[in-house]
Amino acid sequence: MPATILLVEDEPAIQELIAANLGRAGHHVVRAADAESARGIVQSALPDLVLLDWMLPGMSGIEFARRLRADERTRTIPIIMLTARGEEEDAVAGLETGADDYITKPFSPRELVARIKAVLRRRTPQATEDVVAIGALRLDPATHRVTADETPVSLGPTEFRLLHFLMTHPERVHSRAQLLDQVWGDHVFVEERTVDVHVRRLRAALEASGLDQLIQTVRGSGYRLSAQVGSGAVQ
Repeated sequence: MPATILLVEDEPAIQELIAANLGRAGHHVVRAADAESARGIVQSALPDLVLLDWMLPGMSGIEFARRLRADERTRTIPIIMLTARGEEEDAVAGLETGADDYITKPFSPRELVARIKAVLRRRTPQATEDVVAIGALRLDPATHRVTADETPVSLGPTEFRLLHFLMTHPERVHSRAQLLDQVWGDHVFVEERTVDVHVRRLRAALEASGLDQLIQTVRGSGYRLSAQVGSGAVQ
């Protein structure tokens, strides 16, 4: 699926080139020319990934990455550092700050897109277009199709995003607040019980196949998707 990428780059020509290539790859790019502007963007809504230049006016990219990692709200955002620095110690410094990857300029747009895809697959698999399958349940983000035992399942857009997130994070328990942040976005303010409504709709759509049992309620904690039908479906 298309990812929202925050591009923090102070060179207008490089910023334009990167944004154009990421746009052609299907991503939504939000731009910032310095760390302060980027911080304001992140405070408004979390991106799926931050593409961060090392050398920025004012606060450096390294310092901004350090602050993102120190804040609980932004701690898990994937970060790829962009820099003209090719020295090994600089690469180590970037990675030790918490960056997920490090690309030295100049680089090809094709390489950048591939590295972004690899980081998203590791850190936020729900942001990729990889087909996900658990048992007889299959979801294709590119075509927006879900099948259960090879039978098409009709889902609304929110139920689709909810199922995609749960399928890419199987066996993990997610609180309602976490699901709101991941599926609705942390900038959307809705009641936590809204999650329950959409889980019910999702279960209803899967009920005919019996795969509604994959989605389990964990009392007092939230929801999880289990790879095993019938393994304590509702607690």
